[in-house]
Amino acid sequence: MKDSVAIIGMGCSKFGERWDCGISDLILESVYEAYEDAGVGPQDIEAVYYGNGFANGVGATAVSDTLKLNGIPIIRNENYCTSGHIALIEAILAVASGKHKVVMALGAEKLKDTGYPGLGVGRGMSPVLEARRTAPGSFALIGTRYFHEYGLTYDEGRSTIGKIAVKNHKNGMLSPKAHFHKEISLDDVLNAPMIATPLGLYDCCGNSDGSACAIITTAEIARNFRDDPIYVKGFGTAMDGGSPLYKPNFSWTSFGSLVNSSKTAYEMAGIKNPREEIDLAEVHDCFSVTEMLIYEDFGFSKRGKAREDIENGFFELDGGLPVNTDGGLKCFGHPVGASGIRMTYEIYKQLQHKVDNPKRQVKNAARGLSHTFGGPPQISAALILGNEKG
Repeated sequence: MKDSVAIIGMGCSKFGERWDCGISDLILESVYEAYEDAGVGPQDIEAVYYGNGFANGVGATAVSDTLKLNGIPIIRNENYCTSGHIALIEAILAVASGKHKVVMALGAEKLKDTGYPGLGVGRGMSPVLEARRTAPGSFALIGTRYFHEYGLTYDEGRSTIGKIAVKNHKNGMLSPKAHFHKEISLDDVLNAPMIATPLGLYDCCGNSDGSACAIITTAEIARNFRDDPIYVKGFGTAMDGGSPLYKPNFSWTSFGSLVNSSKTAYEMAGIKNPREEIDLAEVHDCFSVTEMLIYEDFGFSKRGKAREDIENGFFELDGGLPVNTDGGLKCFGHPVGASGIRMTYEIYKQLQHKVDNPKRQVKNAARGLSHTFGGPPQISAALILGNEKG
């Protein structure tokens, strides 16, 4: 599978509170950028794989009605926060199988018109196990347990995860398409209103509207479209069925789906040491503590040592492994179906050395990882891309 499929074009809408448009407008914004980037048109698309978490339109009608791509397969998936990545992986498999030559992966979500409450209660699927559960409340438990497990005081722990929020806001300031453009200090994070201890306001990502798109073809013909296609090196998905947090052996400091999805992607890509072999990553920072956990589950940091890497600036733009170089979910918000492809858009541009703001271009970037994580049940998807074969 490695190096058999390539991305030849991508597009991304402006993310934010897009009261000025509907989901069709967002889709058009990203798709026509991708068409132009790839040098293709609607007539070239043989199938569409669509990630959308909240059914903005029945099935995939939002896509078929908007893009007028009639008579071809248009397949929608709903896999929590990984919906965009699943659409990408479905598109990759469709091309790798030989069924199609040129396909589209699309993710779009319009949350701001739905009244969807990011901090709402009662959102779980199980009336017994998840009654009145909130996303901040659940992820806050990770922080509390991690601090205890690795000997961090409350203040030390809050400061550690707060530095992740500061980093991502600093990067987001340099991202024209991000929702939030505001640099913050550690004091801002520590003094912000508390949402769910130990997570304050700036430890939580926002809700946004957005869309992102990728055009995918075989590696064999990719250079017929452009001189700098980006090759698929590996991918992995994994799900922990039911509610893993209620299993007796669940530690609250590691998720099996994170470990297993990254392991599968690394094996396909031939990566032995991700800390050294990956040049940058976009990971699922729905909360600052989630990003810290991913550092360790993905092998970027040793167990219990993420704090040292955070303190040393290892994940900063000029560090050893820059993470969330565009500001992440923290600054783009999280329109569920769009996030995975938006994160991949950043990796794609970084590997082409064509980032929309040169100030955040990672020097000599050759291989990058994008990732999303959602649930419960906990599902994780990781995708590794490179700008050269081999």
